[in-house]
Amino acid sequence: MPVFNAHVPAERFTTDQKQTLATALPQALHDALGIPADDQFVVISEQPAGTLVLNPTYMGMNRSNDATIITVLFTAERPLDDKRILVRAICDHTVKALGISPDDVFIALIPVPKENFSFGRGELQLAAQT
Repeated sequence: MPVFNAHVPAERFTTDQKQTLATALPQALHDALGIPADDQFVVISEQPAGTLVLNPTYMGMNRSNDATIITVLFTAERPLDDKRILVRAICDHTVKALGISPDDVFIALIPVPKENFSFGRGELQLAAQT
């Protein structure tokens, strides 16, 4: 059920690369945490020049114009060890999919209570039944 939003520089990556990324992100979840492979919810947003701003050297990074921000909405009950494994897998899969440096992959995990997800039909499928 995690939802990815990948913000990439406009016109930098091919349609095939973006499709590869859209497949690679859920695969990272599967590889890292065993989340089902068909649990795929990905948005790739192209950001025009000047609208995707990442400090090129913050935290010792050496970022290029390929820098990408990936946010992940996921269930809040995951322990820190799972988060570490997950961000490593997301970074590795993104690097492979786009052919960019690991320094160009900024990831923000956004924990959300699982009952806040609706998979459709206006229902909260994971909420406890009362």
